Amino acid sequence: MAFKVACVQFAPQKAEVDKNLDTIAEAILQAQDEGAELVLLPEACTSGYFLEGGVLESSLTSAQLQAALWKRVAGKITRPIDVVLGFYENAEGTLYNAALYTELSPKGPRHVGTYRKFFLPTYGVFDEERFVSRGRDLGVYETRLGKIGILICEDVWHGVLPTLCAVHGAQLILIPAASPARGFSGERIENHDRYRRLFVAVAEEHGVYCASAQLCGFEGGKGFIGGSKIVDPTGQVVVEAPVAEGHMIIGDIDTDLVAITRAQSPLLSDLQSAWSDIRRLVGETDF
Repeated sequence: MAFKVACVQFAPQKAEVDKNLDTIAEAILQAQDEGAELVLLPEACTSGYFLEGGVLESSLTSAQLQAALWKRVAGKITRPIDVVLGFYENAEGTLYNAALYTELSPKGPRHVGTYRKFFLPTYGVFDEERFVSRGRDLGVYETRLGKIGILICEDVWHGVLPTLCAVHGAQLILIPAASPARGFSGERIENHDRYRRLFVAVAEEHGVYCASAQLCGFEGGKGFIGGSKIVDPTGQVVVEAPVAEGHMIIGDIDTDLVAITRAQSPLLSDLQSAWSDIRRLVGETDF
């Protein structure tokens, strides 16, 4: 199966959920016009990332977010298009940093899943665990485009989660992210380069596509890097957005390449063969 993915990076207005949803809806319709079958938007893009004590006021249930999005695009969706976007979720009073996966079609929206961020950073400029709860489930979904995994920003830095996504059949891993720029060397931004190396490593090890959508702009004096990208299963960067500015990239996904790459470099099948022993060793580990 072959299809196009659009990754959208933009600077949301802090805590202005309605205005940000207007921007998101415009991006979805633009991506539809450009032939995308799936649109990925950044982490916390409905509100901005650094809300701290203001998370509750900008939070939504998955149903509320899907309905608000559909209200803005109803009558304008001409064919099925999948959308994944980051938001602060309110689930019966518990707050999460989450990503909604919804399939939009002329008939209406369909909720595919809601993934909750597993690893919450609490170092440097980050203090997420003060304001939201940690997710406890893997986000791999059977979709009309194949098996797709979702990891949110920090999640992809912990190798166990991309591994689990691959073991559970993901052919494409989507990474909505909000990464402030850190580590400057001349014109280079260290964590932007590290993200590229990380996605290449994940793609090569597991024979998966990796697609990311990053926030850009400034919040509270912190600048987000942008640099959204798509990496194919061989580790080649298919397309990459510029840093620091709003942009949409569109890249081709071909699930046949996933199968070919995994046959030529059977690291994933090796992992699956050893899985029972890995589970045993994990069970014997006492942190």
